[in-house]
Amino acid sequence: MMKWVKGIGIALVVVFALFYMISRPEDAANAVQGAVGAVVTATDAMGRFFSSLAT
Repeated sequence: MMKWVKGIGIALVVVFALFYMISRPEDAANAVQGAVGAVVTATDAMGRFFSSLAT
């Protein structure tokens, strides 16, 4: 039962993402840029943290 619910949930997320990309491509691109920027910022912060631990 849970696999079925999980599959439907994933399908709904994918359909929503495709609809968003087709209907509002600029907003979708901005969302992806923001997410990538957040990952880069977090990675940089973690690198600085571990560098400061090593010194």
